[in-house]
Amino acid sequence: MKKNKFRLSFYQDEKKHSWLPLLLNAYAIMDEGVSKDIEKGKKAGKKLACSPGCSNCCKTHRDIPIYPIEIVGIYWYVIEKIGEPLRSKIKSSLIKHKKGDPCPFLINDICSIYAMRPLACRQFNVFVKPCDVDEDTFYTRNEDVLKPSENYLGKALYETTSFYGVFNEDEKVEFINSGRLNGLVKILQNYPWIELARRMS
Repeated sequence: MKKNKFRLSFYQDEKKHSWLPLLLNAYAIMDEGVSKDIEKGKKAGKKLACSPGCSNCCKTHRDIPIYPIEIVGIYWYVIEKIGEPLRSKIKSSLIKHKKGDPCPFLINDICSIYAMRPLACRQFNVFVKPCDVDEDTFYTRNEDVLKPSENYLGKALYETTSFYGVFNEDEKVEFINSGRLNGLVKILQNYPWIELARRMS
């Protein structure tokens, strides 16, 4: 993979965990693609409405898809990279979290796992005006939601296929296009994060 300015690096951890470079590569592809599409939108006269401090989509979306490798990434990041006092706040949130609640990693209206936020979160951006309270713009203003100009999600997922034991180039494409990979998707808000809370002890 060519050098990407969006690529996060955890040098020592990447040597220990073979899945981590795959995930970081995937996130870099998505972040680069989204950045390009945002710039295209701006050139077309669209103003990006998303800004630091906005967490509306973290609260209103009830079906954020998350891939198994992303779950592993979140476990690793929370257990090995987050210190106090945030660690205790996340653990408390995970313990209290019930199926269907908003994202448990939203702490004081800030994403506590921003570096490891899922592909779906990285891709979701809104133009024109900020979301109203409790507005899910995917349904209310879908025309203002960023639409990828290229298949960055597919390219990102392709980077992760060896995590699932798929190594042959043709099989990687088939694994994605057949829907087999999507069949492994979980819903972030419904996932039993209590197990992560236990592992944090």
